[in-house]
Amino acid sequence: MTKLTLGSHPFLLGFDQLERLVERTAKSGNEGYPPFNIEQTSEHSFRITLAVAGFAESDLSITVEDRQLVVRGRQTDDSDGRVFLHRGIAARQFQRSFVLADGVEVGGATMENGLLHVDLKRAKPETIVQTIEITKA
Repeated sequence: MTKLTLGSHPFLLGFDQLERLVERTAKSGNEGYPPFNIEQTSEHSFRITLAVAGFAESDLSITVEDRQLVVRGRQTDDSDGRVFLHRGIAARQFQRSFVLADGVEVGGATMENGLLHVDLKRAKPETIVQTIEITKA
């Protein structure tokens, strides 16, 4: 029995990229840190909010790589000479990835009260009607 994939279905021509996108999303394997929210701020815009308490703006980087929004955080360990009786706040690094649909662009990013806000905008798609002329062979 052969496996019927999304890209090989006869009615879904050209959707092989969508199948690769789903596979890449499933492999991202984010372990849950830092926690985040995704909210719709208007009909064509979204906001991703990550809880990055303890990180400074210089500790964070935001990139878009091949339609994938990647947020990375790296804290410097400044515990030299300090003696901790209990250390519950660890200086740890993270990477969070979000796959962006075609037409979604990053509008900007802001930091407020330990929360990193990344604003996304989706371009309003234009309706295109195309008439195909039939020629004789």
